[in-house]
Amino acid sequence: MDMTQGPLSGVRVLDLSRVLAGPWATQTLADLGAEVIKIERPGAGDDTRLWGPPFTTKADGSRGDAAYFLCANRGKKSVAIDIATPEGAAAVRELAKTCDVVVENFKTGGLRKYGLDFAGLSAVNPKLIYCSITGFGQSGPDAHRAGYDYMIQAMGGLMSVTGQPDGAPGAEPMKVGVAVVDLFTGLYASNAIMAGLLHARATGEGQHIDIALFDVQAAMLANQATNYFVSGQAPTRMGNAHPNLAPYQPFPCSDGMVVIAVGNDGQFRSLCTALEIEAMGMEPRFATNAQRIAHRGELTALLSDRTARHGMKALMTMLDAAGVPCGPVNTIDQVFEEPQAIHRGLVVEQTRDDLEGVVKTVASPIRMSRTPVVYDRAPPALGEHTDEVLGGKA
Repeated sequence: MDMTQGPLSGVRVLDLSRVLAGPWATQTLADLGAEVIKIERPGAGDDTRLWGPPFTTKADGSRGDAAYFLCANRGKKSVAIDIATPEGAAAVRELAKTCDVVVENFKTGGLRKYGLDFAGLSAVNPKLIYCSITGFGQSGPDAHRAGYDYMIQAMGGLMSVTGQPDGAPGAEPMKVGVAVVDLFTGLYASNAIMAGLLHARATGEGQHIDIALFDVQAAMLANQATNYFVSGQAPTRMGNAHPNLAPYQPFPCSDGMVVIAVGNDGQFRSLCTALEIEAMGMEPRFATNAQRIAHRGELTALLSDRTARHGMKALMTMLDAAGVPCGPVNTIDQVFEEPQAIHRGLVVEQTRDDLEGVVKTVASPIRMSRTPVVYDRAPPALGEHTDEVLGGKA
């Protein structure tokens, strides 16, 4: 294998998904070297091509794709096919014969009428890994329901632990600022697909992968779920405070906010020493994490009084020297100005013939020493690769 092509070089993926969860999964596979063929509706394409502003600008000055589309479709080939027609469905079935993976996020059973469900496509390709992404899965009383990230954040409990606590200004259940359920779902899906590929290569057997946003959100509750299982008490909104650690939150500075993330008692004592309140680190009410949580209000007030005397840069310099984890509350533009972000190359720049300037996306966080990720294709124009993939048989 040519190691410059990525570890999944030779894997062919038929992408019938749109919006975010499915495309996020297939973009991960593309970054790792898979050939991803994205099937889109002629004349319309993925819904997110219109999810703007902001929009890109075409070379002729007209409006291009929405920025949203760019974030999850790097590295793919776009093929325009109307699967609702017999000819279109037949073309997709023909493509499936030569693919290793299919990813789709139609409603449960939605592709059966076109013969593009797992049963229909595995009949023509028994080794096929077929991944279905839905709101609630392929079974159960809610299997027929559509599911969107925002409603799943609510129904799956995430919003109940996100936002200011009752009684505080602005208190209400709050969604996260990005579609984290979709993104986590895409990551779980790509992991499952790669596991399925290993099994298929060992046995010749394909399989159906059933990924539900609701299931993923439940899994994402992590320590909050097990806190409930152990205590019998449902966690509630705590603002920026951590349910299991203190101090672990933003603190005020004279020119902004710095998050201080103390993970153990030794770090707390180092924090107190750096802030010149060394005796506080030994006080019984603050000496252990459990005690600090019990006296969280007093702790936060005392530390805030100290941190507010410093500017952000000065405070972080002091805490870094003391070995106390900390970081600024950055705006998104500041994230990509961080020296660490520049060093790690977190912005990928590509070009597309029909668009003005460069297309910027965020780099994959995957770093592999022998088979690095590949950025060989910008997010495609609608139908850009139809003739190439279908051999002129669109």
